[in-house]
Amino acid sequence: MQGAARDLRLGRDVAQRGGPPLGEHHHRSLQDRPVLDGLAASTPITSAVMLLVVLLVVSSGLGLVQWILLGKMGERVVLDARSSMVRRLFRVRVGELAGRSPGELATRVTSDTVLLREAAASSLVQLVNGVISLVGALVLMAMLDGVLLLTTLGALAAVGIIVALLMPPMAKAQEQAQGAVGRLGGSLEGALRAIRTVKASRAEARESDRVISEATESARQSVRAVRYEAVAWTAAGFGIGSATLLILGIGAWRVSENLLTVSALVAFLLYAFQLMEPVGTLTQTVSGLQSGVAAAMRIREVDAFELEPADTNPGRTTNVPSALTFENVTARYAPGAAPALQDVSLTIPRRGHTAIVGPSGAGKTTMFSLLLRFLNPDSGRLVLDGVPLPEWSLEDLRRRIVYVEQDTPLVPGTLRENLLYTHEDAGEPALWEALRAVRLEDRVRELPDGLDTVLSTAAISGCERQRIALARALVSDPEILLLDEATAQLDGLTEAAVHEVIARIAGTGAVLTIAHRLSTVIDADQIVVLESGRVRARGTHQELLATDDLYRDLVAALRIATQV
Repeated sequence: MQGAARDLRLGRDVAQRGGPPLGEHHHRSLQDRPVLDGLAASTPITSAVMLLVVLLVVSSGLGLVQWILLGKMGERVVLDARSSMVRRLFRVRVGELAGRSPGELATRVTSDTVLLREAAASSLVQLVNGVISLVGALVLMAMLDGVLLLTTLGALAAVGIIVALLMPPMAKAQEQAQGAVGRLGGSLEGALRAIRTVKASRAEARESDRVISEATESARQSVRAVRYEAVAWTAAGFGIGSATLLILGIGAWRVSENLLTVSALVAFLLYAFQLMEPVGTLTQTVSGLQSGVAAAMRIREVDAFELEPADTNPGRTTNVPSALTFENVTARYAPGAAPALQDVSLTIPRRGHTAIVGPSGAGKTTMFSLLLRFLNPDSGRLVLDGVPLPEWSLEDLRRRIVYVEQDTPLVPGTLRENLLYTHEDAGEPALWEALRAVRLEDRVRELPDGLDTVLSTAAISGCERQRIALARALVSDPEILLLDEATAQLDGLTEAAVHEVIARIAGTGAVLTIAHRLSTVIDADQIVVLESGRVRARGTHQELLATDDLYRDLVAALRIATQV
């Protein structure tokens, strides 16, 4: 009993000189002290035990609230980052997205934001808690012995220097690892999008190997980042272990010199052991923050994309049926690149059918990009109904111009949602009229859900996709209709029906057609021949056959009759 009492007195003496670092262990020692005192004095401890129970319940409740708040904060960070990126990506200039994989951009919205959540919520909280615990322990150490404190600070400084030196390469490795994940997503997305071609070309093994090679590179970069983290953690553990040994050696010498009591040395060693947890937590947290920093950098790259101009111009209305005019227009896709169009001057009537033909790379699609302001001219200007294009708001300009692009993509959703995509306020009769015009009405009526059929669940052929895209443009009679190779996949009967639709729209508005199949433009009111970004010739089919060698070559190559 005397030995137990002596041990209790020793424990009380150590507790009076200082307890564990600030945090859970420190608070527990403060709570346990009345119990130890009561046991040593053989007095009732019921009230102290009840207090401990109350504190335990309160602590658990606060912990529950903390985790819920952390989870909500983390998800809010993710939602805000994703919302900001999504809104920005849909406002970015088309040229900014041309050289980037959709899958890689999707990875920034999905996986990078998750890493940002970990950094913003868990890592930052662990960082704060670790700093508080570390500082609290050092303050209590300072109350025990200054020499041993300096020894501890020296060891911590060495650990900090090592970790600081590892941070730049660790951050670079994390950034490269996340970039590899983005490339993996882009590669897989592209292969799956072309799955029919992959299978028809017997290229399943090749595509699998290519995607797996990206996955292997991602793993290699991730392992490289893990190596840096492992070195940092090992250095932290080794530093604290070395500091403990130094404290033990120096402390023993000071005890032998009567400069330090044994109880103070024991208490100091307890604090040194308890330093391992906050130092390890800080090291792991800092390395974890590198992933968040790398993710933030990739997210900030999206913020650097150039946006389309905001619609600050008032809506315009004009009754001037003048024309679409190109006035000495030169355009490039990148600074210093060769001109895609050069000194183009052209008048397109506001009524009638104008066809644009020429070899691949002549600048045909570039003209459409300029009209829709996906691209701005380097010099010259475009004028619509007497008003320069930059003076039209994008909303008004694109409301008047309906565009059917060459790849005829369909948006996720139902057939009805696709048909209403350009004209949201169109009624159902207009939808059926558009489907009838492209000879798709009977096919749609055969579908189980009709207009409400989800396209991802229906077997839609390439020809039907193109007809749906055309019907989408025809839901309401457009003022200006741009068709970029819009009849490439149509059968003869459907193409004849589309020619009838073009003739009808050309009676009240302007139709511009890009086609490599000249059979679709023979009846155009005006044919413009482009070559190397310049207007080579213009006229009707018969006039160009008589006057332009390139047009005759195009006609002959496609075996189109020269008589109409």
